[in-house]
Amino acid sequence: QMDVKTAFQIGDLEEKACIVQLKGFVMKGNENMGCRLKRSIYGLKQALRSWYLKFDGTIKKFGFQENIEGNCIYSKFKNGRFIFLILYVD
Repeated sequence: QMDVKTAFQIGDLEEKACIVQLKGFVMKGNENMGCRLKRSIYGLKQALRSWYLKFDGTIKKFGFQENIEGNCIYSKFKNGRFIFLILYVD
C-alpha cells in the first residue's frame, strides 16, 4: 500500500485549461492575464482522468493487463508467478 501526495500533478492535460494568477505570483503590468496549465493540478475537474490515463499507460508498459471485469485491477503473469495491482483513489 502506498499514498502518492502529488498524484494529480502527474497527468498531462489534453485540453486547454487556464487559471488566474496565484496571489504572490502576479506579474506587474500583467495583472489581468491568466496562466495556461500544461499538467493537471488538484481540484481541476480533469485531474483524476488525466492521472488515470497516465498511470494506465505507464503500468501497461511494465507488462500489466487491466482486468476485463473491473477497472483499476491489473495483473501480470510470468514464469508461473503472478502479481495483482489494485488501484484505489480516495
